[in-house]
Formats: sequence, structure tokens, C-alpha cells
Amino acid sequence: MILKNCVFYNEVFEKDFGDIKIENGRIAEIGFFNEDGTDMNGRTLLPGFVDIHIHGGGGGDFSDGTAEALDKISAYLAKRGVTSFCGTTMTLPHGRLLEIVKAAQNYSAPKSKLVGINLEGPYIAYAKKGAQNGEYVRPCSISELEELTAANSKIKLITIAPEASDCDEFIRHASKKMTVSVGHSEADEKQCRRAIDCGISHATHLFNAMTPMTHRSAGIVGAALDSDITCELICDGAHICPTVIKNTFKILGENRACVISDSMRAAGLGEGEFELGGQTVYVRENGSTAVLADGTIAASITNLFDEFKNLLGWGIDFKAALKSCTINPAKAIGEDKNIGSIAVGKCADFIVTDDKMNIQEVYINGKLA
Repeated sequence: MILKNCVFYNEVFEKDFGDIKIENGRIAEIGFFNEDGTDMNGRTLLPGFVDIHIHGGGGGDFSDGTAEALDKISAYLAKRGVTSFCGTTMTLPHGRLLEIVKAAQNYSAPKSKLVGINLEGPYIAYAKKGAQNGEYVRPCSISELEELTAANSKIKLITIAPEASDCDEFIRHASKKMTVSVGHSEADEKQCRRAIDCGISHATHLFNAMTPMTHRSAGIVGAALDSDITCELICDGAHICPTVIKNTFKILGENRACVISDSMRAAGLGEGEFELGGQTVYVRENGSTAVLADGTIAASITNLFDEFKNLLGWGIDFKAALKSCTINPAKAIGEDKNIGSIAVGKCADFIVTDDKMNIQEVYINGKLA
């Protein structure tokens, strides 16, 4: 298969032009070929987006632990240009987490690809649990993590609160197998820096559910920004003020920001009452997030492509915005050799847009989604 006359963003995220030859779901060659193909004239190809922190969408939740739920998420994301994702769990009992990761072990996505699992908890701080169920918050456990990874080798990311338990050994152990992230935490700057020294290399939804940066105390936010770790950002305009987003991108540059949705099953469904981690959450009329009964933000209902357009609208540099939705999250979970950019050898995952940056088509492994 050949896509002809492509305007695309190449592996260094510069605008380029040429033909893209696809074989066995991967990019075989980029150049100019005499063979016939599909004419892409007038359209632009972006790399497929990568969401490494998503609970659900389209009525499905990863924590449902069923193929049916995963199919709903996969189909929902494919329509919105997200070609790869990490299904994300909540803070749940050990037995339930084990069931969820086992159910995902041999899952084959029909549309957007399940490339990994993100364990958001259960080793978090009760005071920063947010919409997580506090009943199941517990200290870090190497033995529990070992049982989960034995059940599914695709666990790519785990969030912990480093101050909530004696976790130095846990971080050193876990960081050899996956990305360890700080989040849902009351850690101060010193505790966060110690955790980074032990092997934490990522921050979960920066600013949300963590100690803030003030003029007298750096907190997790300040420590994370003043480091080389990657940082997740929910860019729906509700979780973080756009002005703060703009300033954060200035600090993180084009290589450290990872846009995530953190969306739940209500994404794409409109207003209503829904379930998240065993708790009831609500999407109000014209609501921009899912909330608990008391109005606390529980999760987002956005998607990466809408967030990408938000970033452009807020004046974020195009290259930085694109990398934050593609190669940066792919690198954060160690999948950048397969996904995250348009390059020979990588999966043929593309978002085809018009001149107004509206999605026209999505290709996943070289096939129309």
C-alpha cells in the first residue's frame, strides 16, 4: 500500500512531503515511488496520538475488565485520532486488579491499540485520593506488584505517593520494570526529590492531586518542573488554567510534556450519571468534566485531539504540542521504537486532517480505522 503526495510531519516533527509505503502494518519506505497509490493531496498526516492515562470512553471502562469494555474504548479513541493507549486502573482491591490485568493480557484491539497498562494506585496518599476509593489505599508492595506483572507483562506505568509508605526499595525495584510516577501525593519537595533519585521518572497529571508550588514551598510541582522527568498534563481547560499550561510548556520544553486525557467512560456520551472506580460521578449539562456529588472533579471527558487543538488555540508551539501528544508519551512508556512518530519501521498510524486541522481519516497499522 502506498499513500501518495503526503504532507506529513516527519520523525523530527518538521513538515515534509513525499510518498509513504506501508507493508505489514508498518512504514516500509518514505520517498517518491512510481507505483500507484492513494492520493493524499490537500490533506496532512500527523502521527497517531498516544494516550498513556485513560480510564475509559464511549461507555467502556478499563476497570470493567471485559473485552466488551475495551472494544468500546478502542472504537471511541480511533474516531478521535488516538491510535494507541494505556488502559488505566483505579485504586481497587488486589483481587480485582488481578482480574483486570489478566483480562487485558491477550486482548487484541479492533481499532485503537492497547499498548500497555497504567496502574493509577493503589499506593497513593489518602488525603490526595481525589475520586479514588480510599477504602483500598494501601502501602507499596513489591510482592503485589510482582503478582500483577506475572499476570500481565504489559504494565508500563504505576503511580505512587512516595511519602505514604517506606517506598525507596519499591521504587528501585519497580523502575527496572516500568515507569514509576509521582502522584496523588502530599510529598514535599525533599521527599519528591528523594523519590526521583530512587527512580521515579514521571509525574501523574501535574498540578492535580499533589502538593502545589508556592513562593515559599516548591512541593511536587516545583520539584518535578525543576528536574528532567516527564510530566502529564490534562489540557481540557478545566483541570489546569490555560495560562498555567502556557507557562508550564515554557519550562518543560518540547520533550517533557505528555498530554493525557484521564477520561472515563462518560467521554463522548454527554450528560448523565456514571460509575468510576465504584463511585457515582456526574456529567452535568454542558459540563467539561465528570464530578462527584459534592462537585469535586473526578475525571475528564476530553480526548487528546481536542486537547491538541486547545493547545494550538492557547498559542503553544505546534511542534511542542504535537510531540506532547505523540512521541513524548510513547517514550514515557518505552514504546517509542514502535509508535509516536512517522518514521521507517514504525507502525503506520496516522491522523489525516484537512487544512483546518479537522480529522478526515485515521489509519491504524496501515488500515482505515
